[in-house]
Amino acid sequence: MRIAIITPSRLKPSTLAGKAGQYFLEHAIASANAQELDRPATIHFFVGIDPGIEIPARLAAHPQVTFARGPQRGQIPALNAAIAAVDDSWDLVGFLEDDDHWLPAYLGFALRALESFDFVSSTQLETDEAGEVVRINDFATPSGWLMRRTTFAQVGAISPAAKWHYDNEWLGRLAETGLRRAHLVEATAPVTLQDAIQVRPWLANVLRNGGPNVQLVRHGFVLPLVCRLVHPGSGTSDVGSGGTSKAESEAEYQRLVDRFGRIPW
Repeated sequence: MRIAIITPSRLKPSTLAGKAGQYFLEHAIASANAQELDRPATIHFFVGIDPGIEIPARLAAHPQVTFARGPQRGQIPALNAAIAAVDDSWDLVGFLEDDDHWLPAYLGFALRALESFDFVSSTQLETDEAGEVVRINDFATPSGWLMRRTTFAQVGAISPAAKWHYDNEWLGRLAETGLRRAHLVEATAPVTLQDAIQVRPWLANVLRNGGPNVQLVRHGFVLPLVCRLVHPGSGTSDVGSGGTSKAESEAEYQRLVDRFGRIPW
């Protein structure tokens, strides 16, 4: 089985406690290589970067990494450059932002889910740079996406019109295909809309706004299997601080409502 992982990266040095001298990208690769699988798998990272950015020698020589430069600066051009580098020889396509990582059980469970579904998303455990838990985030950020190659081909590349919420826009197009989607949750999470409304409203959003064929699937572990880093300077942090970014974000949300009738989850 051949698994292509799409990663946008600025090739920033790690700011995690105790990880001096490493790059965020190396953490992501290490987490993919630590997956506990019951079948042979080839995992390769297709890393989208800005034009002109210097690639450190040890990353340039990494046998599991192919770099692709976007035509201009920005996350979306970088993502689409990496996507264009993935040919039809790959069985599955996943996403993993370089400052996020997977716990060892994630990929094995996601692969089993893909025996019954066409696309997998996941809740995440959010942590800060010191490794302290911030919260559980139930929105399906791309670092928990894994899908059949045919699913990705059917939905298509990332929209350049969605600077801040490309994930919502892409999930909206996924829902329009009618393909089957599993959203992975931890062992104690609710799995019905009625129960989610009462205690986990963001999970209720996944069920109400994720399309007609989305289902919550418990993986049996106490914590989410995808870990997301929350840190100053991220795009999400910038939007939350207000100003131009917040205005752009709100305008995008309105375009999503105009296009899909809702903000897709």
